[in-house]
Amino acid sequence: MRSRFDEQLEQLNIELIKIGGLCEEAISTAVKALVSGKVSLIGNVIAIDRDIDHKEREIEALCLKLLLQQQPVASDLRAISAAMKMVSDMERIGDQAADIAEITKFATLGGNGSDVHIEDMAKATIKMVTDSIDSFVNKDLALARAVVESDDIVDDLFCKVKNELIELIGRDRTKGEYCLDLLMIAKYFERIGDHATNIAEWVEFSITGVHKGEKL
Repeated sequence: MRSRFDEQLEQLNIELIKIGGLCEEAISTAVKALVSGKVSLIGNVIAIDRDIDHKEREIEALCLKLLLQQQPVASDLRAISAAMKMVSDMERIGDQAADIAEITKFATLGGNGSDVHIEDMAKATIKMVTDSIDSFVNKDLALARAVVESDDIVDDLFCKVKNELIELIGRDRTKGEYCLDLLMIAKYFERIGDHATNIAEWVEFSITGVHKGEKL
């Protein structure tokens, strides 16, 4: 019975890696659409978002099966509970990547300094998502905590983008709508960083039994 349970736990890890990969693909494809202005890529991101939604439902069903058909010990119960919380954040990451892609119908990067920082935000958030999943699969507490700390980098980049866009509007008011679109995109990347942080905090809970929100 335990060997079967362990096999299903391993399958859960595999499925989490798959949905994590889809999240990375959604973000990177949204950035390509943003940089290139290729409208065809927008549909690709939306399709990936649908795949993420489908994978979320599969993982939730697997978690419920593990909880109902097996008898998990405390550490297993934490891992399964954390996985259910994590996929919820991953689903939101997919939604926000799709939102970024939708905005590229109206705005693409146009050579301003803030554009570079938006791309830096994208790279940083992709790394946070990848590392948060890896930390869960490998039970790597140090990596999970590093992801949480990385959120400060994304927040700092958001502030840079915001200040640069304010400066750009001050120089050229005709770029107001363009700047607002880029600010929204930057905000979505900041939120993706927040979701990756949430994932990492649930990883810490799965390992230690303590969630950051519960600490005194």
